[in-house]
Amino acid sequence: MGLDKQPLLVVTTPRSDVFDRFVLEQRPALVSFLRRLTGCEADAEDIAQESFLSLVRYRDSEAETAWKPLLYRIALNAHNDRRRYGAARAAVAHVSLHEGVMDLPSGEAPHDQRVADQQELALVRQAILGLPDRCRQIYLLNRIEGMSYSEIARHCAISVKAVEKQITKALGVLREKIGKAKPLALEPK
Repeated sequence: MGLDKQPLLVVTTPRSDVFDRFVLEQRPALVSFLRRLTGCEADAEDIAQESFLSLVRYRDSEAETAWKPLLYRIALNAHNDRRRYGAARAAVAHVSLHEGVMDLPSGEAPHDQRVADQQELALVRQAILGLPDRCRQIYLLNRIEGMSYSEIARHCAISVKAVEKQITKALGVLREKIGKAKPLALEPK
């Protein structure tokens, strides 16, 4: 017999090749279906992979016609399991806004401290307003405006020595007034 007269060999495809072809054909549709369910490409890919791996168990025991419905049932179950698991984790992670509010640290000073600070600020303001006009002006230019002694001297047309004298006077008066009044201002009523 010549080469052209050899009998035709029929090669049977093992079941695994048929299954591989099924997976390649069904994968895009399954991922698309799962993407619509999950709204996330990565989750759809993960569930599809998980579903195909689960379907391998049924490759030899189920008919080829049963693979597609079985695949979609496995995928739906996997999706539902993930959703339930996510909801359960979210419920465990949930913290009520009403529980433990008193345990949260506050960035604010305690009420007593705020009251004491306000009283001290009022006392300082009153003491500054009690300074002689020229002394108050020079003190505020230095402490509030941030001007140096030489800048204040130029601004007020006086010597640097005069500025130093006025600042020293202001600090002395403030120390005296606040020092005397401070214990009274902070005493509880």
